[in-house]
Amino acid sequence: MAERNGSLLFKANERILCFHGPLLYEAKVIKAEMWDGSDPEAPDPGPHYFVHYKGWKQTWDEWVDESRALKFNEENLAKQKVLRQAALQASKKKTIILASKHTVKADSENESQQQPRSRKRARESSVEKAQEREEGSSKAPDVKMPIPNALKSQLVDDWERITKDKLLVPLPRKPTVAEMLASYQEFRRTSKDKRKTGKRDDEIVDEVIDGLKVYFDKALGNILLYRFERYQFKQICEQYPGKPLSEIYGCEHLLRLFVQMPNLIAHTNMDDDAVQLLREHLGEILKYMHRFMKTLFAEEYENASPSYMALSKGV
Repeated sequence: MAERNGSLLFKANERILCFHGPLLYEAKVIKAEMWDGSDPEAPDPGPHYFVHYKGWKQTWDEWVDESRALKFNEENLAKQKVLRQAALQASKKKTIILASKHTVKADSENESQQQPRSRKRARESSVEKAQEREEGSSKAPDVKMPIPNALKSQLVDDWERITKDKLLVPLPRKPTVAEMLASYQEFRRTSKDKRKTGKRDDEIVDEVIDGLKVYFDKALGNILLYRFERYQFKQICEQYPGKPLSEIYGCEHLLRLFVQMPNLIAHTNMDDDAVQLLREHLGEILKYMHRFMKTLFAEEYENASPSYMALSKGV
């Protein structure tokens, strides 16, 4: 299955940084092997490393390919810090947005009640609802989004181009999010595995895609943009008033939504079976994006003009 040679970038016992999800963690290389793809249980050929994450239980030890591993140096430690800060900022924004939605919903429910309540009972009800939300959060399903390694690398490249190189995704994109999802729908309906699915499966796919577009349109301006992109977003909204953002932006920003989906799903009232079904369908969309990523993602980003650079600082 495996053979060792000198072409491996990392060696056993080396200290590295390793992607687990969208973030980087300190890890130690336990084994370093070059896989030839002959083993059915390890079909992907190329350099692979068995790593242990610092401070984690051994049950999290795993084999990773070389695209997930980075040298432990100042540049990559800075990248680790920025990714953590971006994730924390996105998490704070989601908390504010979701709290606001819950407040509006609770207020509208209270106003719709026909029978008057005492202030004491209203306060008790508010406390009960808060407790229910807290209990619901603690029981929220653990959703792991299966993002292919090549798409994780795309996320890192996207972050570097925008935050470090001060480049912008060219807009409107071609294909847009809506166009890519429509292509995926057609791909599903005409695939060789169509015999394994039925009308109900098509209906579920349609529901997932419709929901994904709604999520994208609502989330883009709130949690999917880097600061440097905010002035571009303002320009786009002024240039295309009323047009759905999923018909303007492309897979670069949709991929960022997939990173946030586990947290978004955790705040819904979906049961475990529904969450698992949704996860499977989102995973299929990610596989499609991985398969056709050369045509879905922009090869070159645009240089920002001097005026943009100056105006973006005030947004």
